Amino acid sequence: MKTLPQNLREVYPFKNHFLDMGEGNRIHYVDEGEGDAVVMLHGNPTWSFYYRNLIKNLRSTFRCIAIDHMGCGFSDKPQQYTYHLADHIANVRKVIEHLKLGHFHLVMHDWGCAIGMALAERWPERIESLTIMNGAAFHASQIPVRIAICKLPLIGSLLIRGLNVFVRGANFMAVEKGLDPVTAEGYCFPYDSWANRIALKSFVADIPLHSKHPSWETLTQIEDALFLLSQKKILILWGDRDFCFTEWFLEEWKKFFHGARVIRYEDAGHYVLEDMDNEAIGTIRDFMVRAKKPDVFLYH
Repeated sequence: MKTLPQNLREVYPFKNHFLDMGEGNRIHYVDEGEGDAVVMLHGNPTWSFYYRNLIKNLRSTFRCIAIDHMGCGFSDKPQQYTYHLADHIANVRKVIEHLKLGHFHLVMHDWGCAIGMALAERWPERIESLTIMNGAAFHASQIPVRIAICKLPLIGSLLIRGLNVFVRGANFMAVEKGLDPVTAEGYCFPYDSWANRIALKSFVADIPLHSKHPSWETLTQIEDALFLLSQKKILILWGDRDFCFTEWFLEEWKKFFHGARVIRYEDAGHYVLEDMDNEAIGTIRDFMVRAKKPDVFLYH
């Protein structure tokens, strides 16, 4: 694992933890603070760095666990690995079992939503609350043209693995307020070579658009079981200017979870925690504190 330069250590000052997943592959995760556990799941093309400010804000009263999916962040990046949705679900499940977490909150973004919902459906009795940010855990018939281009085998590999346009492009397209140079460097840091960008391409390739896709059935099972979580305490934070996860996705979430508290940010893009930072972090913190007080937890 590369060593973070000083400027990045200042914004991501966490101790590294690793879990052996077999076949010589390790998963990296952050484990900071004490109290009720909060499991944070990132999407593509980010890593646990996305949750750095949330962790720093919550760790005084919560135990914050942010997992880097295989191939992402400081986790290993095996070149002979399937990187399917089911693999990521199994990996996160193994980390949670290793940490012997009983009840926990889930915070999810992008692909982390599908991964997290699969875990919540398996262990509904252990879920304290669900926080959803711009992502999906159900099928969509279409994807943006710029994502579709990246799914093409040769062109997609050149763009994502060769030119790193997915990370660099997201640093501009996923935010409305812009990223400072250190933050932009932080998102790029783990993805500095063709080999180290394998999971970014694999996540895009794993978007299931037809029934013969290897992750189609996994996502179908997740979508079909979402109703099991409809009575959970659910917060949806949504950046309205997301070019990928548009309002259609938000409306789908609302169909599944009628009782969810929904907060829309008109001036936020896909990286909600970057554009809204303190406001979104405060909302998440308040939501999880209130989740322990069922008699006052009423949102309509």
